[in-house]
Amino acid sequence: MSHIVTTEWKGNLQFESDNPSGKTILIDTSPEHGGNNEGLRPKAMMLAALAGCSGLDVVSVLEKMKSTISDFKMITVGELTEEHPMYYHTVSVEYHFYGNNLEPAKIEKAVNLSVEKYCGVMEMFRKFATVKTSIHYHDN
Repeated sequence: MSHIVTTEWKGNLQFESDNPSGKTILIDTSPEHGGNNEGLRPKAMMLAALAGCSGLDVVSVLEKMKSTISDFKMITVGELTEEHPMYYHTVSVEYHFYGNNLEPAKIEKAVNLSVEKYCGVMEMFRKFATVKTSIHYHDN
């Protein structure tokens, strides 16, 4: 199986990439680096892909376990190397769950299944970075 993504230069330092689903995103950089700040930055998109991949897993597993949450967010922080090419050497993913009567055992199982088994983006990150995860519960 393979994915094909086409990325087209839109002028200045802006690019548009498609997705196998046909949806597009803009990629750009900040004005101080010559861009227009009108799109997502490439490295930040990697963090978003990591959170999105794991989040899809977690929500899917929680639904199968019939565990309800009222809200869920992830905060993903990447620490860059100081030398070029700069890349994330350490990444932390904070899983924040909101609701009444949260079920920590089910939530932890869902997160662990994503982190250890299902999330391919997480596995890719582990090839070049130390990945740390934490779970946080918030009562409504």
